[in-house]
Amino acid sequence: MEINFSMNVVAADAAKREITGRVVTWGEKGYTSAGETVFEPNSIAFGKKTKLLLEHERTAPIGTLKSYDINNLGVDAVFHVANTTSGSDALVEASTGLRDGFSVGVKVDSWENKDGVMHITAAKLIEVSLVTDPAIASAKVSSVAASENIEEVPTEEVPLTEGEGLVSETVSEATSTEAVEASQPAVIAAAPSAPVAYSKPRVNTDVTAGQYAMAQISAARGDADARDLVAALQVATVAENTGMVPPTYLRDVIGVIDSSRPFISSIETAALPASGMKIFTPKLGAQATVALTAEGAEFSSTDTAVTFQEDSVVKFAGAGKIDVELLDRSDPSFLDLYLRELAASYAQKTDAYAAQIAAQNATQSSSSTIYKAIALGIADSFGVMRMTPNRLLVANTGGEDGIDFSGLLGAVDSTGRPLYAAAAPQNANGLVSQGSTSGTVAGLDLVVDPNYTGDDANAKHALVYPSNAMRFHEGSRIELRANVVANGQVEIGLYGYVAVVNRYPAAFRKLNVA
Repeated sequence: MEINFSMNVVAADAAKREITGRVVTWGEKGYTSAGETVFEPNSIAFGKKTKLLLEHERTAPIGTLKSYDINNLGVDAVFHVANTTSGSDALVEASTGLRDGFSVGVKVDSWENKDGVMHITAAKLIEVSLVTDPAIASAKVSSVAASENIEEVPTEEVPLTEGEGLVSETVSEATSTEAVEASQPAVIAAAPSAPVAYSKPRVNTDVTAGQYAMAQISAARGDADARDLVAALQVATVAENTGMVPPTYLRDVIGVIDSSRPFISSIETAALPASGMKIFTPKLGAQATVALTAEGAEFSSTDTAVTFQEDSVVKFAGAGKIDVELLDRSDPSFLDLYLRELAASYAQKTDAYAAQIAAQNATQSSSSTIYKAIALGIADSFGVMRMTPNRLLVANTGGEDGIDFSGLLGAVDSTGRPLYAAAAPQNANGLVSQGSTSGTVAGLDLVVDPNYTGDDANAKHALVYPSNAMRFHEGSRIELRANVVANGQVEIGLYGYVAVVNRYPAAFRKLNVA
């Protein structure tokens, strides 16, 4: 990967057309678009020819590396600036502080990540650029001669003291009146950091989402250029800037809140009497009869007996405590959600309760196939009430002898054609839509009830029955709220009274395939 790193120019000598400065300081943190970076001692290798560029523009070279010194502080270098318009402009800009920074471009061969800081241990110098904005402004232009034609005055060599590093073999003093002496002799190098990028990126980051996705795939396969692009685009991460990317909470809630009651909807319903915990329904015992009677013979006489069927009123209730902060500050409203959950649970439990009473007291109708068992159940139920049944209750799965919603959808004939989930209505067995729980089986309305738990032994028998064989009485559901002042909680409860009157238990036929 390649990175750029900026430093300041130490000196610009227009007479000799030279610019001098420290390009890297060992062990000191610097910053690029990739973050913090440190060059370890002797981590940069120089090539045969290194060009001096303007702002990392490869098509705008202005000079070449003349000499360099790798010492215990870093790397100091002297660059010769070409006698071109852009080169001359660069000397003026360096001397006046308009463009007085160095930025090195290196190819990183090996590095380590230490506490989020990239420590470069091996790299090759690709180029050095004169830039406007260096990473660290620790040194300025040392001297500038006004013209390259000004006569140079011989100078004596001035050895650098320890800590300064060797900037040049000699320091020249030009006789130009425009010479400016710098106040600081050396530039402290900055250093790049982990996931590598450029301080002035040489990677084209103007890409589409699709191009970025392809770069990620290519990077995983070892493409160096793709890795550079991914690294450059991933510099500023969400994890590092969580305060700028607030989470979004949707208003819909994941979870099944189902208030439907398929079984109760398939039977008769009525209001619960205003008082009492028992319901008494008149029930015929011995019935009045008639008989074929001869002329002058005594009429047939049979006593009529009317008894009462006793059914209990039961209560279904649920409650919970909620902190007032949750009630006041939640969005969406937690209170609305909680009440909906209570109401759904109430509906599911009362539905299962009524269906369990029907299943527990049902009479069995058994035959050799599902369809024959259904047909026998219809006939047997008809014999109880002299009324053709109109309902078939099944669980969604887990039904006895495979008579459930799943079993009906999957039932096929000897040729593999569906018996009930038929594509054509002429199928005599029935028509159950694959996309819904509605349909008919042998002329019966299909009732698929996920609340159905079966009889007292949890056996989920399919039931054939007429809708008026059972009546479900229900009072109003009542909501209770109580504020607990001591801890700022609100206690919320929901309850209701119901009674199931199973008027014709034997009209419910539980199916069995023997």
